[in-house]
Amino acid sequence: MNMTTKNDIFTRYLKEYLKASNERKSEILNHITDVTGMHRKACIRRFGVLQRKDPSSRETRGRPTYYTKDVDAALFAIWEAANELCGELLHPLINEYVTILRRDGMWIHSDEATGKLLSMSERTVRRRCRKFKVKYSIGKGISGTKPSALKSLIPIGKGPWHDRGTGSGQIDTVAHCGDSLLGDFIWTLNYTDIATYWVVPRAQWNKGEVATVLSMETIKKRLPFPWIYAHPDSGGEFINWHAKGWCDEQGIEYERSEPGKKNDNCFVEERNGHVVRKYLGYTRFDHLELVDLINEFYDVLGLYLNHFQTVRRTLKKERVGAKYRRIFETTAKTPYQRVLDRDDVSETVKERLQKEHETLNPLVLKRKIDTMTTLIMKKQRSHGN
Repeated sequence: MNMTTKNDIFTRYLKEYLKASNERKSEILNHITDVTGMHRKACIRRFGVLQRKDPSSRETRGRPTYYTKDVDAALFAIWEAANELCGELLHPLINEYVTILRRDGMWIHSDEATGKLLSMSERTVRRRCRKFKVKYSIGKGISGTKPSALKSLIPIGKGPWHDRGTGSGQIDTVAHCGDSLLGDFIWTLNYTDIATYWVVPRAQWNKGEVATVLSMETIKKRLPFPWIYAHPDSGGEFINWHAKGWCDEQGIEYERSEPGKKNDNCFVEERNGHVVRKYLGYTRFDHLELVDLINEFYDVLGLYLNHFQTVRRTLKKERVGAKYRRIFETTAKTPYQRVLDRDDVSETVKERLQKEHETLNPLVLKRKIDTMTTLIMKKQRSHGN
């Protein structure tokens, strides 16, 4: 019998018990002990508690609630501005987000709620963000990578990656083809820096050699530090004389993944979902006019991801039975923070990034990203009609 049912029994007999004779009280106690299984003394004490209880008060059990609804509202505002990050990645950002939103007059929550939010542990943030998260499913896309026949043109690079300096990046293309690779459509060339997780995505029309090299040229200009090493997969857009010649001219070391080994390009592969698919999904973009608009969108998205989205590096993987268990960094950092921590990045670059960072607001960027995403989808639908 649960506690609610037992309380109902005592409440029902309370008035009669208080007015009854000793014989009738004994009969009531005998009945309740038989029904509830409670000891006779416990039943007497329970009637005493109900007699002394203020009928206007509400019974509460356990510790009083510390993180009240206003604290949840403040955390939700940060979580939403951070594009629904998980608790582990959101926790290191809370203080900076609150500081920036206060600076720009966009923080509407009380000092008490803010203080509790800033003192919240990672475990609590993780648990509450899990409740915020709305579950949705995204279908898998189609791979557009086919190994080139020029296998001897570019050497295979398989790591180790931990000793790669800043400016060593993996590159990959993502197809915006919907459910068919037929015809012309837009591709995204995504750059991910191995040391800092700095990302630079660029949209291009199809994935020909010329278009791919033009995207690589733009990525080189967009990077805040020199590009010294490029590691693509074995797709034909990368494994050709044009791309190899351009890298040689720019002094960029060029190595490729082993065909069929996706983990050889693990850094950019894992970011494709967080950078491209998370914001543009699996919609087919098959209109040339959208290339410039998507690149404008990527300029804003790059600022948001590099300055205000934390990443945790996988330190190692352990095999446990038939599965692997990943060991992550204890503290998540943004790519911007990782660049500032690097000794191989010049002070000039760091000062320039710090000045840029002081002018940015994550909530403003997030709202602009949402607006531009809606515009991109609207234009694609209008072309389709």
